[in-house]
Amino acid sequence: MDFPIRINEYLAEKGLCSRREADKLISEGKVLINGKKAQLGEMVNDGDKVEIAGDMKELVYIAYNKPAGIVTNCPQKGEKEIKDVLKLDFDYFPVGRLDKDSRGLILLSNDGRITDRLLNPRNSHEKEYEVVIDRELQNNDLRQLRQGITLDGGFITKPCEIKIIDNISFSIILKEGKNRQIRRMCLALGYDVIDLNRVRIMNVELGSLREGHYKILSGEVLEELLEELEMGDRTDGDEQNDAPIE
Repeated sequence: MDFPIRINEYLAEKGLCSRREADKLISEGKVLINGKKAQLGEMVNDGDKVEIAGDMKELVYIAYNKPAGIVTNCPQKGEKEIKDVLKLDFDYFPVGRLDKDSRGLILLSNDGRITDRLLNPRNSHEKEYEVVIDRELQNNDLRQLRQGITLDGGFITKPCEIKIIDNISFSIILKEGKNRQIRRMCLALGYDVIDLNRVRIMNVELGSLREGHYKILSGEVLEELLEELEMGDRTDGDEQNDAPIE
């Protein structure tokens, strides 16, 4: 960490909260620098004592197997979103999206830092899908999918890894995530997607998790995920009142 550093960035770099959440804590007078209430935009110098008054919320990371027919967020009339079908005793949000007609793994969290670190295309994080199409995939089309193709709107997909499962299904690993990208890739070559199931995000695998169910990430899986996202190792909420941040 390079000093001096803004207080909100300092707290985010320490893995305690997002910058936005830090600004909220500062505005509420809960952040102290050398025993005095911090101000928005204040700089932290090497050797300063930074404290947070009050308990930090517990940060939770969840793998959820989304059924087809459920939207990620912003439902239209008659639609249901994840929060309509998955009731938890804390606030959370979906990290990224998985379109209504698709199913499979999506991460949920109450950690505001995770979204950009996971979804920003410059980070090239892997997402794996199993796809079923309406007819046999031709070899020439397979080569085009692997090499990258031009979608509607002029977007050119990056090269990707594809493994054939059978004559009408394959697995595909993307390091980008344009809206409905796999469906648009297939459609550009004249195929309709019958089923699309996301089975992995980075090191988090769907595995045997049943549709409509979730599991809280912990242990080595969570540690590896946070390390890859460069988010530090704070995964619980057991900080004490006025605990100094070392």
